[in-house]
Amino acid sequence: MLSCSLGSQWNNFQTVSLLFRQRQATIQQLDKMFQHSSNAIMSSFATKAKVVFVLGGPGAGKGTQCSRIADRFRFTHLSTGDLLREEGSREGSRYGTMIEEHMRHGKILPVDVTCSLLEMAMKSSGNSMFLIDGFPRNQDNLDGWNRRMSPKVDMQFVLFLNCTEEVCVKRCLKRGLNGSGRIDDNLETLKKRIQTYNKHSLPIIQYFQGTGQMKTIDAGPDADQVFAQVESTFLASGF
Repeated sequence: MLSCSLGSQWNNFQTVSLLFRQRQATIQQLDKMFQHSSNAIMSSFATKAKVVFVLGGPGAGKGTQCSRIADRFRFTHLSTGDLLREEGSREGSRYGTMIEEHMRHGKILPVDVTCSLLEMAMKSSGNSMFLIDGFPRNQDNLDGWNRRMSPKVDMQFVLFLNCTEEVCVKRCLKRGLNGSGRIDDNLETLKKRIQTYNKHSLPIIQYFQGTGQMKTIDAGPDADQVFAQVESTFLASGF
């Protein structure tokens, strides 16, 4: 009887011990899963890209100023116009004809095309700070960005290069005469671009102004004077 009692107690002990070990293993597994999930979440916050939109009319000096900002503050400059031109000239591009037609007539490309090119360029850059030049250009651009990219980035502010239409036109025509090679640096296309800008882009600029996200720069003076304003703006913003 004693032997049976001891045997039964031993079996009970083994069962309890097994259950305890299984429970500990489950707790450890859950702890690892939680830790992995927590690390992933923290990592996503830590590596969220910082983005500054750079807006202004054709010839406002966006490319010139972005190049200087990139050198001074280690941003990657992504020009939507350059990305579209590059994609449009790429052999075998599914968007080539559409991009050329839209740019020739001063029209705005579908937002999914532009966002796809921007996202690919951001991922391949190896950087986490970006100047997005010439975007968003209309409400569709803004809505598409908010839907597709806004959760993935940390929006800093909008840099608006404010310049008169007369100065912008002179700069673009001079750029074309100097051999820019751009199909849109001619008077006929420029008129269409300015019409598109006034109709679609100005309301977006007014929207950002209303949200308090916009920092306005007088882009009329020469490039050095403009950059002095830009540099002060970035330094004041913590860069």
